[in-house]
Amino acid sequence: MLLAKDNPMIRVLMLTLYFEVVVFALSMAVMVMVDQVRPGLAGGLAGGAALLALAAGATIKRSYGQVLGWLTQVVGVALGILSPIMYVVAGVFAGLYLATFVLGRRIAGGRTA
Repeated sequence: MLLAKDNPMIRVLMLTLYFEVVVFALSMAVMVMVDQVRPGLAGGLAGGAALLALAAGATIKRSYGQVLGWLTQVVGVALGILSPIMYVVAGVFAGLYLATFVLGRRIAGGRTA
């Protein structure tokens, strides 16, 4: 259920995770200003999600990095509990991540055939 480290879609997964770092960091302000979440809670949870995405992107060529990438998608959607817009935003990123992974699997299947 993992992609090989030489799969060309690994780079796209990495970039998706790095974009999520920015989105999670910016979501802190939305949580505080729009959804009235306490700043410490918003910073801790969204900041933790951003750090998780950063760690996953940095280690994506290793098997545990890909597992962290999937965990990042779950955590991002779970941020919707604090800020409902995150269900949509993180859901879009999770969809992109899934589509990229599926395409990477198809590319890998074509290489072995």
